[in-house]
This record gives sequence, C-alpha cells and structure tokens, in this order.
Amino acid sequence: MSSEANVELLKEAYRQWNDSKGASVDYWFDRVIGPQIKFDSIPRGAEPVPFAKRYDDRTELRGYFDGLLADWSMQYYTMNEYVAQGDTVVARGECAWTNKKTKKVAKTPKVDFWRFKDGKAVEFHEYFDTACVYGATIP
Repeated sequence: MSSEANVELLKEAYRQWNDSKGASVDYWFDRVIGPQIKFDSIPRGAEPVPFAKRYDDRTELRGYFDGLLADWSMQYYTMNEYVAQGDTVVARGECAWTNKKTKKVAKTPKVDFWRFKDGKAVEFHEYFDTACVYGATIP
C-alpha cells in the first residue's frame, strides 16, 4: 500500500475510535493491526497504567485495550495531523480520558508512530503526557 493509503486507513480507524468512544477495538484488529506487531507505550507498564506496555504478540495486545477501557472512559480522541514517508506514518493530535475511579480527566497531546507492511501495521509507538495521566489516577 502507498503511504497515502496508510494515512487513509488510520484516519478511518481514528474516526471510528473517537466516534465509538473506544468501542471499535475489533476494527483495529480486523483492518489495521498486522499478524505480527511490535507495540510500545511510553509508560512501559508502570503503575498506574500497567496495560500501557510493550507487546510483541497480537493476541496479548488485547490486554492493552481491555485494561484501558476497564479503567478509563474516552471523552474524545482527535488526530488531526498525519505525516507519511514510505511505510511510516506519524499521527498527531489530542485525547482526553476520564479515570473511572477518580473521575478526573487526563487531557493530553498524543503522537502515534506507525510502520506498515503490506497494508497492515507491524510497529506502533505511542507518546503522551504521562504526568497528566498519572495525576488523573490520584484520588
């Protein structure tokens, strides 16, 4: 797939993610995530977001989404800038999540790095304001 096709794939996936408030996990697995993926999140599994860690197994990656949606409710997830070069796409935007226990909102800039092979994501790294997220977990 071309870099433009990869961008369009991500735009649709992020649109569904935002519109469904996180209920479109299957879309990510059906359309975006490849059979082999290296998935990494900047907290690297540190408390209080142990699900936000490195995954090298597509099946185990479900744990990321299960943990996220168990502890947080999405307010919005807006990616409004995409930079593509070859098999790489960087998406930049902002998201806000409410911690279900504390009811505090974490609003943070968001940058996602994607690498594609044959139209499927094979690598992902996410970057966000971890201090803001951690703060929303403190009662």
